[in-house]
Amino acid sequence: MTQQDIWTVEIISQAKKADKNLSKDAAKSLVLLLRELKLLGPYRFSWPNYTKMPHENYHCHIEKGRPTYIVCWRIVNKKDKIIEVYYAGTHEKAPY
Repeated sequence: MTQQDIWTVEIISQAKKADKNLSKDAAKSLVLLLRELKLLGPYRFSWPNYTKMPHENYHCHIEKGRPTYIVCWRIVNKKDKIIEVYYAGTHEKAPY
């Protein structure tokens, strides 16, 4: 894998504060998802409930149950391979 294959993953807004709001298992899953986004890109079909939403936005579940935890991200720039993670938290408070 070359440096050109790696995506830049920027964590913004609410997602920066996610560590305080996630369960231990969800926090571990978030770290794994962020690593996959960086190494493999934004299309994460293997994650539960992975969904493409309008305007190059995506989401998936990182922990099922009550509450269900999700992560939302968007492609900011395909050419320069930049992904922005803008939400990590409960499904009920998701910004979509």
